Amino acid sequence: MNAGATHWNRIAVDPTVVHGKPRIRGTRVTVQAILELLAAGETFEELLEEYDELSREDIVEALEYAASVAGGLQVQALVP
Repeated sequence: MNAGATHWNRIAVDPTVVHGKPRIRGTRVTVQAILELLAAGETFEELLEEYDELSREDIVEALEYAASVAGGLQVQALVP
């Protein structure tokens, strides 16, 4: 786990893309969408089949990012 990380290699925030929501860098797939799909019961494998642009590492970093935000840590995601 990337505990306490302040730099995210796969997460980007850009106010001009998907209304500034944290997303997987180089895509329009938001961290929120990944979390919602996993919460609805989709597996990593199903996400990877549905979104060709995602990798397993993207999904893991989205979860790590969300955990950091939920834990109240100040996180930074840079514009691509």
